[in-house]
Amino acid sequence: MNGLEKMPPPAEVAVQLPEYEMAATLEKDGMSNRPSIRPPLGRKADVLHVTLRLFCMVTSVIALSFMVTAHQSSTVSIYGFMLPVHSKWSFSHAFEYLIGVSGAVAGHSLLLLLISMSRILRKIPVIPSRNHAWIIFAGDQMFAYAMMSAGSAASSITDLNQTGIKHSALPNFCKPLSKFCDHVAASIAFTFFSCCLLGASALQEVLWLSKSNN
Repeated sequence: MNGLEKMPPPAEVAVQLPEYEMAATLEKDGMSNRPSIRPPLGRKADVLHVTLRLFCMVTSVIALSFMVTAHQSSTVSIYGFMLPVHSKWSFSHAFEYLIGVSGAVAGHSLLLLLISMSRILRKIPVIPSRNHAWIIFAGDQMFAYAMMSAGSAASSITDLNQTGIKHSALPNFCKPLSKFCDHVAASIAFTFFSCCLLGASALQEVLWLSKSNN
Protein backbone atom coordinates (compact mmCIF):
# COMPACT_ATOMS: atom_id res chain seq x y z
CA MET A 1 0.00 0.00 0.00
CA ASN A 2 2.83 2.44 0.78
CA GLY A 3 4.28 1.94 -2.71
CA LEU A 4 0.94 2.65 -4.33
CA GLU A 5 0.45 5.87 -2.35
CA LYS A 6 3.79 7.32 -3.61
CA MET A 7 2.80 7.01 -7.29
CA PRO A 8 1.51 10.30 -8.93
CA PRO A 9 -2.07 10.36 -10.15
CA PRO A 10 -2.52 9.39 -13.83
CA ALA A 11 -4.04 12.77 -14.68
CA GLU A 12 -0.95 14.60 -13.42
CA VAL A 13 1.33 12.42 -15.56
CA ALA A 14 -0.81 13.07 -18.62
CA VAL A 15 -0.56 16.81 -18.10
CA GLN A 16 3.21 16.92 -17.52
CA LEU A 17 4.38 14.69 -20.36
CA PRO A 18 3.63 17.13 -23.21
CA GLU A 19 5.54 19.87 -21.38
CA TYR A 20 8.60 17.66 -21.01
CA GLU A 21 8.42 16.66 -24.66
CA MET A 22 8.09 20.31 -25.80
CA ALA A 23 11.08 21.41 -23.71
CA ALA A 24 13.19 18.55 -25.04
CA THR A 25 12.29 19.44 -28.62
CA LEU A 26 13.14 23.11 -28.14
CA GLU A 27 16.40 22.24 -26.40
CA LYS A 28 17.33 19.93 -29.25
CA ASP A 29 16.69 22.66 -31.83
CA GLY A 30 18.72 25.16 -29.81
CA MET A 31 15.88 27.72 -29.82
CA SER A 32 13.45 28.89 -27.23
CA ASN A 33 10.66 30.48 -29.23
CA ARG A 34 10.83 29.38 -32.89
CA PRO A 35 11.50 26.16 -34.84
CA SER A 36 14.73 25.65 -36.73
CA ILE A 37 14.52 26.47 -40.47
CA ARG A 38 16.98 25.18 -43.02
CA PRO A 39 17.32 27.05 -46.35
CA PRO A 40 16.89 24.91 -49.50
CA LEU A 41 20.45 25.57 -50.73
CA GLY A 42 22.13 25.54 -47.32
CA ARG A 43 23.90 28.19 -45.26
CA LYS A 44 26.81 28.46 -47.71
CA ALA A 45 24.38 29.66 -50.39
CA ASP A 46 23.17 32.39 -48.03
CA VAL A 47 26.76 33.53 -47.47
CA LEU A 48 27.31 33.54 -51.24
CA HIS A 49 24.15 35.60 -51.66
CA VAL A 50 25.46 38.23 -49.24
CA THR A 51 28.88 38.21 -50.94
CA LEU A 52 27.33 38.84 -54.35
CA ARG A 53 25.31 41.73 -52.91
CA LEU A 54 28.41 43.24 -51.37
CA PHE A 55 30.46 43.04 -54.57
CA CYS A 56 27.56 44.36 -56.65
CA MET A 57 27.21 47.37 -54.37
CA VAL A 58 30.96 48.04 -54.46
CA THR A 59 31.26 47.77 -58.25
CA SER A 60 28.24 50.00 -58.87
CA VAL A 61 29.60 52.63 -56.48
CA ILE A 62 32.98 52.49 -58.25
CA ALA A 63 31.28 52.88 -61.64
CA LEU A 64 29.37 55.85 -60.30
CA SER A 65 32.50 57.41 -58.78
CA PHE A 66 34.57 57.13 -61.95
CA MET A 67 31.82 58.70 -64.04
CA VAL A 68 31.09 61.68 -61.78
CA THR A 69 34.82 62.49 -61.69
CA ALA A 70 35.11 62.35 -65.50
CA HIS A 71 35.89 65.93 -66.55
CA GLN A 72 38.91 67.58 -68.16
CA SER A 73 39.93 70.69 -70.12
CA SER A 74 42.56 70.82 -72.87
CA THR A 75 43.23 72.10 -76.41
CA VAL A 76 42.81 70.42 -79.79
CA SER A 77 44.02 71.29 -83.28
CA ILE A 78 41.34 71.64 -85.98
CA TYR A 79 42.45 72.90 -89.42
CA GLY A 80 45.64 74.12 -87.79
CA PHE A 81 43.83 76.18 -85.17
CA MET A 82 44.33 75.37 -81.51
CA LEU A 83 40.93 75.40 -79.87
CA PRO A 84 40.13 74.89 -76.20
CA VAL A 85 37.99 71.85 -75.39
CA HIS A 86 36.26 70.88 -72.19
CA SER A 87 34.49 67.60 -71.55
CA LYS A 88 32.33 66.52 -68.63
CA TRP A 89 30.02 63.61 -67.94
CA SER A 90 27.00 65.93 -67.74
CA PHE A 91 27.43 66.84 -71.42
CA SER A 92 26.14 63.39 -72.48
CA HIS A 93 22.70 61.93 -71.79
CA ALA A 94 24.20 58.43 -71.99
CA PHE A 95 26.65 59.21 -69.18
CA GLU A 96 23.87 60.74 -67.09
CA TYR A 97 21.82 57.61 -67.63
CA LEU A 98 24.74 55.44 -66.48
CA ILE A 99 25.08 57.49 -63.30
CA GLY A 100 21.38 57.21 -62.53
CA VAL A 101 21.28 53.45 -63.08
CA SER A 102 24.50 52.87 -61.11
CA GLY A 103 23.11 54.84 -58.19
CA ALA A 104 19.86 52.86 -58.25
CA VAL A 105 21.74 49.54 -58.33
CA ALA A 106 23.95 50.65 -55.44
CA GLY A 107 20.87 51.49 -53.37
CA HIS A 108 19.15 48.24 -54.34
CA SER A 109 22.22 46.19 -53.42
CA LEU A 110 22.78 48.02 -50.13
CA LEU A 111 19.17 47.48 -49.02
CA LEU A 112 19.23 43.75 -49.82
CA LEU A 113 22.68 43.43 -48.24
CA LEU A 114 21.47 44.86 -44.93
CA ILE A 115 18.34 42.68 -44.94
CA SER A 116 20.34 39.55 -45.78
CA MET A 117 22.97 40.19 -43.10
CA SER A 118 20.33 40.75 -40.43
CA ARG A 119 18.69 37.44 -41.33
CA ILE A 120 21.98 35.57 -41.25
CA LEU A 121 22.72 36.98 -37.80
CA ARG A 122 19.29 35.81 -36.64
CA LYS A 123 20.02 32.37 -38.19
CA ILE A 124 17.04 32.41 -40.52
CA PRO A 125 17.09 31.92 -44.32
CA VAL A 126 18.06 34.90 -46.44
CA ILE A 127 15.20 34.05 -48.82
CA PRO A 128 12.28 33.10 -46.56
CA SER A 129 9.60 32.33 -49.16
CA ARG A 130 8.91 31.79 -52.86
CA ASN A 131 7.18 35.17 -53.15
CA HIS A 132 10.26 36.86 -51.72
CA ALA A 133 12.47 34.97 -54.17
CA TRP A 134 10.33 36.03 -57.14
CA ILE A 135 10.42 39.69 -56.07
CA ILE A 136 14.22 39.69 -55.70
CA PHE A 137 14.61 37.81 -58.99
CA ALA A 138 12.48 40.38 -60.84
CA GLY A 139 14.46 43.25 -59.32
CA ASP A 140 17.82 41.71 -60.19
CA GLN A 141 16.71 41.03 -63.76
CA MET A 142 15.42 44.57 -64.22
CA PHE A 143 18.57 46.21 -62.87
CA ALA A 144 20.84 43.83 -64.82
CA TYR A 145 19.19 44.83 -68.11
CA ALA A 146 19.31 48.50 -67.10
CA MET A 147 23.05 48.29 -66.36
CA MET A 148 23.66 46.52 -69.66
CA SER A 149 21.80 49.21 -71.60
CA ALA A 150 23.60 52.02 -69.74
CA GLY A 151 26.99 50.47 -70.38
CA SER A 152 26.20 49.92 -74.06
CA ALA A 153 24.98 53.48 -74.54
CA ALA A 154 28.06 54.92 -72.84
CA SER A 155 30.34 52.64 -74.88
CA SER A 156 29.04 54.03 -78.17
CA ILE A 157 29.85 57.59 -77.09
CA THR A 158 33.32 56.56 -75.91
CA ASP A 159 34.06 54.77 -79.16
CA LEU A 160 33.16 57.94 -81.06
CA ASN A 161 35.51 59.99 -78.89
CA GLN A 162 38.37 57.57 -79.45
CA THR A 163 38.05 57.22 -83.23
CA GLY A 164 36.85 60.69 -84.18
CA ILE A 165 34.28 61.33 -86.89
CA LYS A 166 35.07 60.07 -90.40
CA HIS A 167 35.16 62.50 -93.34
CA SER A 168 35.54 65.50 -91.04
CA ALA A 169 38.28 67.44 -89.33
CA LEU A 170 37.12 66.39 -85.87
CA PRO A 171 40.02 64.49 -84.26
CA ASN A 172 40.34 61.77 -81.68
CA PHE A 173 39.24 63.68 -78.57
CA CYS A 174 40.66 61.05 -76.24
CA LYS A 175 44.21 62.15 -77.09
CA PRO A 176 43.93 65.60 -75.52
CA LEU A 177 41.30 64.39 -73.02
CA SER A 178 42.96 61.15 -71.95
CA LYS A 179 42.04 61.49 -68.27
CA PHE A 180 38.38 61.99 -69.11
CA CYS A 181 38.29 58.97 -71.43
CA ASP A 182 40.12 56.77 -68.91
CA HIS A 183 37.56 57.58 -66.23
CA VAL A 184 34.69 56.86 -68.60
CA ALA A 185 36.23 53.56 -69.72
CA ALA A 186 36.74 52.43 -66.12
CA SER A 187 33.17 53.38 -65.27
CA ILE A 188 31.82 51.35 -68.19
CA ALA A 189 33.95 48.33 -67.24
CA PHE A 190 32.61 48.29 -63.67
CA THR A 191 29.08 48.82 -65.01
CA PHE A 192 29.30 45.59 -67.01
CA PHE A 193 30.88 43.86 -64.02
CA SER A 194 27.90 44.87 -61.88
CA CYS A 195 25.60 43.53 -64.58
CA CYS A 196 27.33 40.14 -64.38
CA LEU A 197 27.00 40.06 -60.58
CA LEU A 198 23.29 40.84 -60.81
CA GLY A 199 22.95 38.00 -63.32
CA ALA A 200 24.72 35.64 -60.92
CA SER A 201 22.34 36.67 -58.13
CA ALA A 202 19.35 36.05 -60.39
CA LEU A 203 20.72 32.60 -61.26
CA GLN A 204 21.03 31.75 -57.58
CA GLU A 205 17.40 32.74 -57.03
CA VAL A 206 16.36 30.46 -59.91
CA LEU A 207 18.20 27.58 -58.22
CA TRP A 208 16.45 28.42 -54.94
CA LEU A 209 13.05 28.32 -56.64
CA SER A 210 13.82 25.00 -58.30
CA LYS A 211 14.97 23.46 -55.00
CA SER A 212 11.96 24.77 -53.11
CA ASN A 213 9.65 22.83 -55.44
CA ASN A 214 11.17 19.55 -54.32
